[in-house]
Amino acid sequence: MGYQLAIGDRSYSSWSLRGWLMFAHGKIEVETKMGRLYSPDFTRLMGEFAPARLAPALRLPEGQVIGETLAIAETLAERHPEAQIWPADATARAVARFMAAEMHAGFGALRNHCAMNLRIAYADCAPGPEVLADLARIEELWSLARRNFAVAGPWLFGRWSAADAFYAPVAARIAGHNLPVGREAAAYVETTLADPAFRQWRAVGLTEGPDQQAYRRDWPTRPWPGPTPLETEACDGPSVNASCPYSGKPVTHFLRMGPHVWGFCNATCRDKTRADPEAWPAFMDMVKKH
Repeated sequence: MGYQLAIGDRSYSSWSLRGWLMFAHGKIEVETKMGRLYSPDFTRLMGEFAPARLAPALRLPEGQVIGETLAIAETLAERHPEAQIWPADATARAVARFMAAEMHAGFGALRNHCAMNLRIAYADCAPGPEVLADLARIEELWSLARRNFAVAGPWLFGRWSAADAFYAPVAARIAGHNLPVGREAAAYVETTLADPAFRQWRAVGLTEGPDQQAYRRDWPTRPWPGPTPLETEACDGPSVNASCPYSGKPVTHFLRMGPHVWGFCNATCRDKTRADPEAWPAFMDMVKKH
């Protein structure tokens, strides 16, 4: 048995995003098991991952379950040094852990006012002084990391690390709620939104059933500020390809992009591709061959 990761809805579960990104960027194989938040389905899932109580929860190959993203980060760093979960430099690593721990425990005003919702973007969420104070502190931390440790690369410590996993939902909140930040922070937010792993997570989340009404806010909206997906539409076959680019199975569901029709083995494969075609290298490689 390999790793199994229990997660909540991808569109809303910020902690689940943090946990999954460490596997994605570390190129560590993991099986994800999703339970819909605020439903018996999630209660059932967490029952299977006891003694953890919240998502994400990780079942190790030996069968033991651990919770909490900080514990998951340290476990993966210890077991997979090749994944470079934390920065290689000892001082940078210490600062990255400090920043992750502060994110883990703090910024309550931002969390409460700006719940992560990857399905919508707001033009104005009327942030109060407590939210603005959290933003100022986050900008201070990001600037500290970038100024002192980002020798090369767009991430907080140059190369991607667990610190970026912990702050990815913050970047999504800033983008999704149109929060006021300076140029340096805005550039980091753009880096996060353009990250292929983040785009894949968001694309799959858009296929996961109806909106969660608990996250609905009556604020003016705007288009999602990340990269604009290529235009597609669901359609009937036949398709250029006979097998799904992800599973290799025979195709049963179809979409049109450009002059061609492409096939997939199920609705989820088709719909996650429709949500953001360029997020999926296997699909784009197939397209480039035609």
